[in-house]
Amino acid sequence: MEHAFSSPRNHPWRTIAVVAGGIAALELLGLVIVGAVFLAKPLIHHARAEAATKQKTDKSRTMPPRPLLARGATSVTILNGNGISGAAAAQASRVRARGYLIGEVGNAPRSGYGRSVVMYRAGRRPEALRLARDLRIGLVSPLDGLRPRDLLGAQLAVVVGG
Repeated sequence: MEHAFSSPRNHPWRTIAVVAGGIAALELLGLVIVGAVFLAKPLIHHARAEAATKQKTDKSRTMPPRPLLARGATSVTILNGNGISGAAAAQASRVRARGYLIGEVGNAPRSGYGRSVVMYRAGRRPEALRLARDLRIGLVSPLDGLRPRDLLGAQLAVVVGG
């Protein structure tokens, strides 16, 4: 009895094995892509829902913004941070000319500030931005290197730099 198998000389077994392996790899890649698409859809939906819920709770926890204080009601402490005599007094006269209340005028806890900076207490960033714009000062920062008690009751501080 003879079988109708093709001879191995016509189709080398190595070529057949490589082609079969390539087809199997393509099938596996297709299955991985289809599986990722079907699994990613519910995960993305769940992540978006969770992010929306978190955003709603974060908004409910934040305090409502304080109203912007008028210039005449905003107290500013002027500190000399560059070591040049009279720099804080000169800056205080510019601040007073723009309608702000002057708190204290004195020396910063350290000197060596290269640039002037407006610092603010918590919740007073809008007033600090307005003061920086009025004085053409480019740096605005929360209290950095100063403690709230260094402001002596003022809402803002201007540290005069070099």
